[in-house]
Amino acid sequence: MRAAPVFRRNSSEQETTAPVDKVGGKGRPTPTRKEAEAAARAKAKVPRTRKEQAAAQRAARGDTSRKMREAMKTGDDRYLPARDRGPVRRFIRDFVDSRFSFIELMIPLLIVSMVLGYSGNPSMIQLGNTVLFTTLLVIIVDIVMLRFRLRRELARRFPDEPTKGTTLYAAMRSLQMKFLRLPKAQVKIGEKLPEIYR
Repeated sequence: MRAAPVFRRNSSEQETTAPVDKVGGKGRPTPTRKEAEAAARAKAKVPRTRKEQAAAQRAARGDTSRKMREAMKTGDDRYLPARDRGPVRRFIRDFVDSRFSFIELMIPLLIVSMVLGYSGNPSMIQLGNTVLFTTLLVIIVDIVMLRFRLRRELARRFPDEPTKGTTLYAAMRSLQMKFLRLPKAQVKIGEKLPEIYR
């Protein structure tokens, strides 16, 4: 007579406790095997000791440096230094690289000037000095013309963008030999530039 209520109480206890077993001890759904493995992998990747943290930081710096070096070759705007980033700076680089710069003649003319200067002949020395000063004058005029044309193009293409520092940026790039420029030139001399830069 007393055994029946006992069995009923046990079955009701099983019914009330069954949902709890499904959701786990803390009231959360039991994670699947895939979720548990993903959590374990993520936990394993977190550096715990100071040595592991330093190693992780070195790896991150190395990856950033690698991406930046690659961006210097390809012009990928995402990984360039801040001074080279943005459509305005990219246009300036292309504008400078697409035009012939007299700096390309600087080294050959300097060599000619040095050879004439060491010849010992006063007239040859005078000619060498003339070549040297003429080269410097032409380069200065070229930079002035570059500034004038660049400002005009920037005003037309980027009317709402500030132009502070653009002349210096263009001049410093134009004073380098084309194969030494960084980021690397992405256009050829005389190549037509796109109207829109983003």
